[in-house]
Amino acid sequence: MRILVVDDDLELLDLLSRSLRSEGHRVEEAPCLADARAALEELVDVVVLDLGLPDGSGLSLCRWLRKAGNEVPILLLTAQAAVADRVAGLDAGADDYLAKPFALAELRARVRALGRRRAATGGSVRSIGDVGLDLERRKATRQQVTVDLTPREWTILDCLSARDGRVVSRLQVLEEAWGDDHEAAMASLEVLVGRIRRKLGKAVIRTVRGEGYALG
Repeated sequence: MRILVVDDDLELLDLLSRSLRSEGHRVEEAPCLADARAALEELVDVVVLDLGLPDGSGLSLCRWLRKAGNEVPILLLTAQAAVADRVAGLDAGADDYLAKPFALAELRARVRALGRRRAATGGSVRSIGDVGLDLERRKATRQQVTVDLTPREWTILDCLSARDGRVVSRLQVLEEAWGDDHEAAMASLEVLVGRIRRKLGKAVIRTVRGEGYALG
């Protein structure tokens, strides 16, 4: 998943980022609301958001996102544990709430849960650099410009996305996209992977020599 962590405590920001990256997530950092809004110009799977920021409250970012129709899951972090504060956060559009101090293991678990919840409700959105993939709506963008993909190209991306960054063997991709592993299909797979990279950039699909392919 691509996760945006917003916190003005730079030591905590670094700690949270390293902890989430240890689980294989791609993490963007923002120490203020302005940087967070800039980061959100690209697709994000989960936002970890501190309430107290130097240029305003995290609640204003929640409201801004929801008003814009952005349903990205938001986990609020705050030192204010009063019920009224939790209610205000949830009313502003946050999905979950974690009071400081907290255990990193709990934060990682809550982030995973928000990611699963999004996937379960149709939030099948992936972001890789400047590329956005909405697998449910079959919409791909690069630098916010729509890119047309063929049905079989989407099948390949579906197959890789379902493994969430793990390597998928060529035989597995062939079985899902073609239903067999004959030589002609193998050649076609390599051609289509090359075509996807030309359309969306080389970083979208990684080749793991001797093993197969992985998304991002």
